[in-house]
Amino acid sequence: LPFDPANNNEPLQFGSASGPLVTEGLIENGGESSKKRKRTNTPSADNSRTLNVDSTAMTLPMSDPTAWATAMNNLGMAPLGIAGQPILPDFDPALGMMTGIPPITPMMPGLGIVPPPIPPDMPVVKEIIHCKSCTLFPPNPNLPPPATRERPPGCKTVFVGGLPENGTEQIIVEVFEQCGEIIAIRKSKKNFCHIRFAEEYMVDKALYLSGYRIRLGSSTDKKDTGRLHVDFAQARDDLYEWECKQRMLAREERHRRRMEEERLRPPSPPPVVHYSDHECSIVAEKLKDDSKFSEAVQTLLTWIERGEVNRRSANNFYSMIQSANSHVRRLVNEKAAHEKDMEEAKEKFKQALSGILIQFEQIVAVYHSASKQKAWDHFTKAQRKNISVWCKQAEEIRNIHNDELMGIRREEEMEMSDDEIEEMTETKETEESALVSQAEALKEENDSLRWQLDAYRNEVELLKQEQGKVHREDDPNKEQQLKLLQQALQGMQQHLLKVQEEYKKKEAELEKLKDDKLQVEKMLENLKEKESCASRLCASNQDSEYPLEKTMNSSPIKSEREALLVGIISTFLHVHPFGASIEYICSYLHRLDNKICTSDVECLMGRLQHTFKQEMTGVGASLEKRWKFCGFEGLKLT
Repeated sequence: LPFDPANNNEPLQFGSASGPLVTEGLIENGGESSKKRKRTNTPSADNSRTLNVDSTAMTLPMSDPTAWATAMNNLGMAPLGIAGQPILPDFDPALGMMTGIPPITPMMPGLGIVPPPIPPDMPVVKEIIHCKSCTLFPPNPNLPPPATRERPPGCKTVFVGGLPENGTEQIIVEVFEQCGEIIAIRKSKKNFCHIRFAEEYMVDKALYLSGYRIRLGSSTDKKDTGRLHVDFAQARDDLYEWECKQRMLAREERHRRRMEEERLRPPSPPPVVHYSDHECSIVAEKLKDDSKFSEAVQTLLTWIERGEVNRRSANNFYSMIQSANSHVRRLVNEKAAHEKDMEEAKEKFKQALSGILIQFEQIVAVYHSASKQKAWDHFTKAQRKNISVWCKQAEEIRNIHNDELMGIRREEEMEMSDDEIEEMTETKETEESALVSQAEALKEENDSLRWQLDAYRNEVELLKQEQGKVHREDDPNKEQQLKLLQQALQGMQQHLLKVQEEYKKKEAELEKLKDDKLQVEKMLENLKEKESCASRLCASNQDSEYPLEKTMNSSPIKSEREALLVGIISTFLHVHPFGASIEYICSYLHRLDNKICTSDVECLMGRLQHTFKQEMTGVGASLEKRWKFCGFEGLKLT
């Protein structure tokens, strides 16, 4: 099939690496059609190629031994003769190198034909390569290196372009078998081919020949010359082998991790034996031993959960449970002993801490006494600086410990005061505004006193700190101020207790007044119901006796002003379907006329029972009287 390197992106397929090498292609030879040939590639036993006198891979002219030694010296290796003996016996590879040219490791043992890839930033001198049927001329060293495509993973196949038109597969093998073992060659009629090597590093050696000009024999015909272009090629076999290798590495990694996890996994607990009379007696003995109690209890628990308890073994299990119960008193005693040890340790810690604080106070006192004028003047400047630094550090450490102790005490006091305040403030809102305002005032006074108490306490702490910092023997005013502040603090505490007692008394009185108010309201409701029943009876009697006089003289509306009020109130209550209190209604009427009296409005609405009705809403302390408009229902009744 024809191959075009510019259009053919199909990956290549080659035969097995262990089988014979089969190549297919058409070779032009003087107008005769080429035939299919088969060639078996048999590598040596040690997979290495060595150069000897009878080598058929290439011929090396030795007419000028000096030139040969110079070329080998440029490549950084000792020159060898035909028999393999060094021409220069005392040759040193590190000497005699060309300036700026790195040493090139030969590709084949004993012969440096194609070196491995060199970093692009380092110059490399390529030599002429003489083969049996052709000659390779190096490219111009001033030209940039030939471009290559991105290397596919696991690439073992190369694309070779620019072959001579008369080039045969034998010439290709002759040139590229020096790079390594060739697995397969696939040649096209368009002067290019694909070569697959046995290992990946051989591809790098083949890329070294990219850019070389090839000439078949000594002919100068255009068909016998070409410029080699070697590049990476993508083949399915290479990708498959690379994927197989990656999967093998992944399996090895998983196996390694699994072995590591199994090594680090904790051992599983031993299995619990099955129940039997013999095992039961052993577990019963272990239950009596304090050191083996935990293991025996776990076995007993497992037996019970398995359902080993039956009528036959019930007595044995009961005796084991009884033995387990006997350890309760021991555990309680051990807990009490540990608690006692903990309390003793706390006491020791407190005593040790207090001793440390006392020593800190003594050290600070020493620093302060050294800072006095009569001793301070005798120290040097460096000594004064050190004493000041030491004093500052000691005071900071002492203040930190004092703050911790005072903070613990303050938290305890705050917790106690917060509990008392929460108990005192668990009250409900009532309509007795006077008592509520008194309770709130007492509460505010209590809070202010507590804040003042905290302020006095902080001031006392500051004074103590100042007294520790600036302590003078001739300063009695500090002690007097401290005593005065302590007395004021005691007085504030006593006053705070008195205010709290008064607050509790007021709360009790408030609760009592609430109960009395509820009883009075109930009595008023009963009286109103009785009065309404009596008025209805009287009205019915009067209607039956004097119907005409009732219509003329018993009208509830006595003036036009009251009629206007009735209309306005009806309109207001119609907008408030859930009713309104008498204070709310009067506040609305006062906007129209300031002379309206609340008692007159309430009396007027009480006379119009079919137009307005009064209801009680709320529960307990939140009871409230509300007036509602019922004129539409009263119209039907009247």
